[in-house]
Amino acid sequence: MTDTETLGVVGGGQLGRMLAEAAAPLGVEVVVLDPTPECPASPVARDQIVGEFDDEEGVRELAARADYVTYEIELADPDLLAAVEDEYDVPVNPDPETLRTIQDKLVQNEALRDAGVPVPEFRRVGDREELDAAVEQFGYPVMLKAREGGYDGRGNVPITDPSEADDALDAVSGGAVVEEFVDFEREVSVIGVKGADGETAAFPLGENVHREEILRETVVPARTSETVAERAREVAEDVLAMLSGRGVYGIELFETSEGEILVNEIAPRPHNSGHYTIEGALTSQFEQHVRAVTGRPLGATDLRSPTVSANLLGGGDERRPADWSGDDAILRHPGASLHWYGKHEVYPLRKMGHFTVVGDREENDASGEGTTTDRLLDTARDLRDEVTFE
Repeated sequence: MTDTETLGVVGGGQLGRMLAEAAAPLGVEVVVLDPTPECPASPVARDQIVGEFDDEEGVRELAARADYVTYEIELADPDLLAAVEDEYDVPVNPDPETLRTIQDKLVQNEALRDAGVPVPEFRRVGDREELDAAVEQFGYPVMLKAREGGYDGRGNVPITDPSEADDALDAVSGGAVVEEFVDFEREVSVIGVKGADGETAAFPLGENVHREEILRETVVPARTSETVAERAREVAEDVLAMLSGRGVYGIELFETSEGEILVNEIAPRPHNSGHYTIEGALTSQFEQHVRAVTGRPLGATDLRSPTVSANLLGGGDERRPADWSGDDAILRHPGASLHWYGKHEVYPLRKMGHFTVVGDREENDASGEGTTTDRLLDTARDLRDEVTFE
């Protein structure tokens, strides 16, 4: 291993930024490929190549300059990544074949089902007739998901009655998949990781709070039973076993009202629900991803203390230069840590940053049902209310 290695990252958004921040202490420099000049990762990465995520010339330049290649967005081209892996003899992780599977929600669901991993009932949908047949099978409401291109809740459209069907189909371009609407107790996630030589690890179960299909807060440990947390970890391990390639995987799950665990979606990269690990865990998900894709030993995933992370989302009704106020309240609060993403424009529901609030580990009982997580969640919401975008 040389003194300094280079990790090439397809994507230079906030995940690329936090990957670069985590890579530096490990002696790893980062070069990112991103279409936005002065992207969020550019101030902390060694260099940025300006180009689309699937730009052949840009990806080839990235591979030529890197010892390892990864991606922080599913819009990367798996065929191109596989080609440069062979041509430049540079490891690409997670495996491009895994990316190909996850890019298509129908293919993802079929792969999970075939591997015996529990998922909601689903059907392929291409037109109104097929949608009506799916509704006849599942009943209202249902969740319509674009097969490709959706992320951060985009491309997911709930349908509650026949009058919404045509608009829902118009909202998802190309093919779609319909899933039965899960009567869930809570949405949870496991940040899992695959390392070298078959090594795997998982962070503690997080509880995710969504509104308008966008993640607002993650509470760790999840406010559920140890039995459910253990079952979630077992399902996450089964997911890791079916995927190929090193790296961090965000595994989103439903805890049903009967205490069962179903896989919702998988991200082959660090995930928004794992941001709490920067302050809340012994190793952050970003350091863990860098360790994994560069073949280093994995770090410990133990929780330092109960933690809540909260997203800072753009408001208003139009795109405009980013200008905010109220972050002093977060900076003054003991146990709170702020992360701005360096985005130059704000628009409704755009992720502009996040912050975490950590608590006292000894105050919380083993199940996560004690008072600390509730108090931290209330505190996080109060602090976020102080932040405004002009």
